[in-house]
Amino acid sequence: MSDFVIETSGLRKSYNGHPALRGLNLQVPAGSIFGFVGRNGAGKTTTIKLLMGLLRADAGSARVFGLPADQEHGIAIRRRTGFVTEDKDLYPYMTVEKMIRFARPFFPKWRDDLERRYLTLFDLPPRKKIPDLSKGMRSKLMLLLALARGAELLILDEPTDGLDPAVTEVVLRELALAAAEGVTVFFSSHQLSEVEQIADHVAIIDQGRDLVAGSLDDLKTRYQRLNVVFEREPRDPVRWVDGAENVREDGRIVSILASRNVEAIVEQARSLPGASVERFPVTLKEIFLEHVRSN
Repeated sequence: MSDFVIETSGLRKSYNGHPALRGLNLQVPAGSIFGFVGRNGAGKTTTIKLLMGLLRADAGSARVFGLPADQEHGIAIRRRTGFVTEDKDLYPYMTVEKMIRFARPFFPKWRDDLERRYLTLFDLPPRKKIPDLSKGMRSKLMLLLALARGAELLILDEPTDGLDPAVTEVVLRELALAAAEGVTVFFSSHQLSEVEQIADHVAIIDQGRDLVAGSLDDLKTRYQRLNVVFEREPRDPVRWVDGAENVREDGRIVSILASRNVEAIVEQARSLPGASVERFPVTLKEIFLEHVRSN
């Protein structure tokens, strides 16, 4: 059995001749909290719909729980998956209470304890009709439906959209608790600080391609910000070794975002006359911006 709950290889999808995915490769480890980030139009929602068997890929492959993510296996995948869509669609003629009652029989592992917990925690009004709920309330209801079904995998498209900061913190905490119980969490978000707060793995995509992916700790170890300070402004530009991704010169200070060969860059800097080097950790935002700007 694979160590990955989600795997895609060379995944491609176009709409009316316009590519949305251009050979996407993903590997989502079992039990991980996997942040899926990219700009608007990068292909995140298309990827999620393909994983749920709601769209058919033009080329490449996608597997969830080892099953092909297609229409034939889509129902089996969705029975084991909690899903929150970007548009937060729910049946408009139902109340909160009726929506929960409707969903419950479809999932044999439904957890009544979590249903009660999230009704209280999210302050959901049972008798209120779906159209009368705010966007944030609809997000909270969809999260309840996803979390309470006893899913092995959560696929969440912008799960905190419309939530205020206090509720967002609650949701992030609950996702972390779900992962601690062995649930795999795969979520897209524009909020890089949220991803950095709870994710242990990330993938950054742009224009339908994966630019960088892996353990967040490994990425933060591999990337570093280096400030090279000279005693006087250097006369000639330095040809830095491979791995110096972003070099900014400001008088006596040269700032470098290094993505690899960090030690070699540090050694090169220290060999320059009158130079000292300071090293700083980087944020996910810095890594993200560096890749999407240069793509």
